[in-house]
Amino acid sequence: MSEADETRDGVALTNLDQALFDGAGATKRDLVDYLDAVHERILPQVRDRPLSVIRVRPGQPPFMQKNLPKYTPDWVRRTTVWAEASHREISYALCDDRRTLLWFANQRAVEYHPTLATVEDLHRPTHLVLDLDPPEGDAFGLAVAAALLVRQALADVGLSGAVKTSGAKGVHVFVPVEAGASAEDMAAATRAVAVRAERLDPALATTAFIREDRGGKVFVDSTRAGGATVVGAYSPRLRPGVPVSFPVDWADVGDVAPADFTIRTVPALVADRDPWAERMPAPQRLPADLVAAGHTIPIARVQAMHEGKRRARARRAAG
Repeated sequence: MSEADETRDGVALTNLDQALFDGAGATKRDLVDYLDAVHERILPQVRDRPLSVIRVRPGQPPFMQKNLPKYTPDWVRRTTVWAEASHREISYALCDDRRTLLWFANQRAVEYHPTLATVEDLHRPTHLVLDLDPPEGDAFGLAVAAALLVRQALADVGLSGAVKTSGAKGVHVFVPVEAGASAEDMAAATRAVAVRAERLDPALATTAFIREDRGGKVFVDSTRAGGATVVGAYSPRLRPGVPVSFPVDWADVGDVAPADFTIRTVPALVADRDPWAERMPAPQRLPADLVAAGHTIPIARVQAMHEGKRRARARRAAG
């Protein structure tokens, strides 16, 4: 291990002047300084939530890390979660303090993806989330237009949410939900809102999970539910210029671009306020009829899997 360039909060920080990744236009020091500058803003987004991070090592492709490596310091708080997909227990970090965040920064963890539920009850997400994923190209404006459809769909059933840039090319809408709703009901309500948004403007928005079926429309992704993760507010993204997922006023969402919010510009924007906390409505009760409607809508991933198999059979039959 290389000698520490400096130490903060007991964490040895190394190789700070190395480039963060190709095209970043930033060093590892820039990442560390950013996360340290905004730690009071980003920690509430990840605290008590099993955390996945996207790391990047010099000369290697980025990778998502869920399971903590063996060399993780014993002071990093963690929780063990059974992963059905891989049939094993995964030791997730709980990034609850500045020291742990700095340790992740030194590990070149650029992106922070917390679960939607807290460790107290991993079966009850705290937020309903719609992810607006535009088609390829410079299509952020389309994602914004679709987010406004989601806002209208929510308003039509008496709900409200907060909006942020994803930091990539899309937009996230978060709706805080009163404690007690099950993961299944939350997922159903998310599907129902997505379908309502699609119906408001089917030429713009689609709930088609299979990419080739989207026809250049914005995908209203209702699958960020249950055990899913979503990149946290204020998290950097592994993209040129190192943009940040950033909260925006609904009134201003049409006037911003993802590149407006980077690890260089954001610290000044949050120095004396927390825009995500300010804009987040109070937790709301899910309307029973919305949940009931959602339970009649097929789960997108499952539907897509069956459709993919059907198409593969049809291709084989056609020779």
